[in-house]
Amino acid sequence: MGEHIGIVGAGYVGLTSAACFSRLGHRVTCVDADVSKVDELGRGVVSIAEPGLAELVGQGLADRTLSFTTAQAELYGADLVFLCLPTPPAEDGRPDLGVLEQVVPQLGRLLRPGCVLVTKSTVPVGTAARLPRLLGRDDLPVVANPEFLREGHAVEDFLHPDRVVVGTDPADSPAARRVARLYEPTGAPVVATDSASAELAKYASNAFLAVKLSYVNVLAELCERFGADVREVSRTMGLDARIGPEFLAPGPGWGGSCLPKDTSALLHAAESAGVDFGILRDAVRVNARQRARVVRAVRQAVTGSPAGSLAGVRLGLLGLAFKAGTGDLRDSPALAVADDLARAGAELTAHDPAVACVPGTSSVQVVDDPYLVAKDAAAIVVLTEWPEFRDLDWARLAASADRAVVVDTRNLLDPDVLAEAGFAHLGVGTHPRRQS
Repeated sequence: MGEHIGIVGAGYVGLTSAACFSRLGHRVTCVDADVSKVDELGRGVVSIAEPGLAELVGQGLADRTLSFTTAQAELYGADLVFLCLPTPPAEDGRPDLGVLEQVVPQLGRLLRPGCVLVTKSTVPVGTAARLPRLLGRDDLPVVANPEFLREGHAVEDFLHPDRVVVGTDPADSPAARRVARLYEPTGAPVVATDSASAELAKYASNAFLAVKLSYVNVLAELCERFGADVREVSRTMGLDARIGPEFLAPGPGWGGSCLPKDTSALLHAAESAGVDFGILRDAVRVNARQRARVVRAVRQAVTGSPAGSLAGVRLGLLGLAFKAGTGDLRDSPALAVADDLARAGAELTAHDPAVACVPGTSSVQVVDDPYLVAKDAAAIVVLTEWPEFRDLDWARLAASADRAVVVDTRNLLDPDVLAEAGFAHLGVGTHPRRQS
């Protein structure tokens, strides 16, 4: 048996970390304050839609290498404790560390000397340096070990990461090496650095991806003006090894639980440090503008004018999650576009393979049958890039729709297939296609 690892927080990052560390041969105790969640997890019930996660949790429970509890006292005796706590954005964009600041002093009164405290949550630069003061003791080494997990690929990313980042002061300390050894079975390269660099690396990575996505969305608009095809332009760009093909697909904007939060936090940090991070600020502005572009495209497709009225217009939406492979609605650009369409007076019916309802709103009727979105619809709007949408019977959808029009905000569908089914097609950064 390997180390005894404590995980504080059974959310997306915490549960994935707990299950994967168990899979790597360690004994894991996962603590969470939510009694019902702990009860469900103890019975192997996993509510997070993440490929492979439920199976790993079940295996860990069966092997008795993974346990869930609400009692922090069960962390006494742990060799390493990972903080996987929520750090949501406050109103001014700064990360809210309220939960972390509440939990850490409690751990300081509990953990045995020499236990390594690891920040896995995304936290502001300087957090690791602050933790000894919050702990109230200096015999618990602190390591920054940011996560780089993609929703829909979290288990794969944890077990086969591009890199493992461990930050301590000084760098490459004994505590850093202990954390790095946990990941040895993955074979991933280890970046041993100071804690501030480790913390900033997480924000810098997500912010760069946000900039890249905003760049390609502006590029798509330029392609529309020049009669070019953004798919061909981005394919050409992606063949350059310095650029790469990832994050070069235009869409309704970027969202999710990480990119909006982390770009906001980095902008706030830059402002606090007196650094003008204009390129990131512009990326955020472009992203806010992108959903308005999508609404104008829908108006154009339905009424023939980018300012046409959508009052009383029935629209079918395919996709609500912020990306395929997850049911996460947090900061979903698809949901943001749906909200804007509803405010414009449209009547919305939506289908998403991983979303059964949209909490807190009655403006979107969610159906479990994708063919119901087309019933009497003036247009079908593709908002999330679920690959199964390509395999729908588009002739059947055309027969149900009031008007056979598709606005494909993800450039997911084959225009020739749509044309053969009788659909007019409007993509992003592409040439409009009419019915055949």
